[in-house]
Amino acid sequence: MAKDPARTPDFQRGWDAALQAVQSWHAAKAKQAMVQSTRTRFPKNLEREAELHRRCAEQIPLLSPDDV
Repeated sequence: MAKDPARTPDFQRGWDAALQAVQSWHAAKAKQAMVQSTRTRFPKNLEREAELHRRCAEQIPLLSPDDV
């Protein structure tokens, strides 16, 4: 069973910054995959990849330190 980390203001700022970075990365990857899908003969795989990254970006704010 994992121990709860100390919820200091510094920890919370770091946690929020990490979530923001991961969410931004997933959103950028989703956009990149959609752009690439318009330039290929087989767009379905890239569209699925974009959807996966979009869903991940939506789920990131729901994470808490207890989840990791």
